[in-house]
Amino acid sequence: MNNKFYALPEEKQNRIINAGFRVFSQNSYRKSPMNEIAAEAGISKSLLFFYFKNKKEFFLFLWQTVKEITIEHLKASDVYKETDIFEMMCKGLEIKLNMMHKYPDMGRFALKAYYDDDDEIREELRKIIEPFQQLSTNIMIPELDPKQFKEGIDLEMMYKDMYLASEGFLYHEMQKDDFDVDKMAEEFRKMVDFWRKLYSRS
Repeated sequence: MNNKFYALPEEKQNRIINAGFRVFSQNSYRKSPMNEIAAEAGISKSLLFFYFKNKKEFFLFLWQTVKEITIEHLKASDVYKETDIFEMMCKGLEIKLNMMHKYPDMGRFALKAYYDDDDEIREELRKIIEPFQQLSTNIMIPELDPKQFKEGIDLEMMYKDMYLASEGFLYHEMQKDDFDVDKMAEEFRKMVDFWRKLYSRS
């Protein structure tokens, strides 16, 4: 990657990144043309290749960008300091919303790329995806105070159920053609309120 990409104004960098997210989220890797990405970003194809030597490099750069953006937003939040599990889930959603407002197609790109099995990118992609796979198969259960919940509830099972339901909900919503970030947030908060009434002692 040409270091001159990072010398660009942040607005132009984000325009190119968002163009990549959008085009790759709508097509497979193989069927995502760089000229379409360049047009979406408002630059020439040759200039895009000046910043990234080929499509593969740009695609993997976008995957790395997803990781960096996510880490940046998590560090800036206090979500892990929250002791109320339901508030923690709502704050987690707020982090995702902040990312979606700045990078509207990032979530769809990540989902699409996660399942792309193209020979050209498979090996490098799996190296980047592996930590995410480990995270999803080994869900970290936060420390929960049994006194906050109704008697007899399996707290580990409760959290796993809410976590997987949340992931499924986000995946389902992002598949919609009329995907609306704020409407999705409203529906998610209703789900959290339902869980609070179902499981909370108070």
